[in-house]
Amino acid sequence: MDKLKKVLSGDDEEAETRSGIFSDEEDDVPLLRSINEGATFSWSTRIKGFLICFSIGWAFSLLGSFFLAIPGRGVIIFGIFYTFGNILSLTSTCFLMGPLNQLKKMFAPTRLIATLLMLLFMTLALLSALLWNNVALTVLFCILEFLALTWYSISYIPYARTAIKNAVSACVG
Repeated sequence: MDKLKKVLSGDDEEAETRSGIFSDEEDDVPLLRSINEGATFSWSTRIKGFLICFSIGWAFSLLGSFFLAIPGRGVIIFGIFYTFGNILSLTSTCFLMGPLNQLKKMFAPTRLIATLLMLLFMTLALLSALLWNNVALTVLFCILEFLALTWYSISYIPYARTAIKNAVSACVG
């Protein structure tokens, strides 16, 4: 458990002594230091927060899937619930790593394109559901959102994207 805690917090040497949500360079700023002190959670609280937020997000996505059976605007409601559930599930990792560390990892060069595509398709799914009321676009963007979120998620597993690329190229070529 300590190894997981060290990896997720991003502080291999300091994970035991510091459990704040900001890195050392932000701790030099008095305002951020005071926010850090007020937002410090114990490791068990972080795990509980992650599990609760992830579970609620998963429940929203699952509930959205049930709305597919409703004729008419059911697909629109599906797009809203599914995307909101994915957003909640994604933000649940902020409990483990802290919001700034999560943002830094999201926009790291290795996963920048996956992050931007994921955010683009989430936005387009919500726009097509809320503003455009277009069922076909909502379904298309939710499928693309799922694929982008999957690609983004496996970017955290070492060599997983390379393995998948090799497997697909072996099947195709």
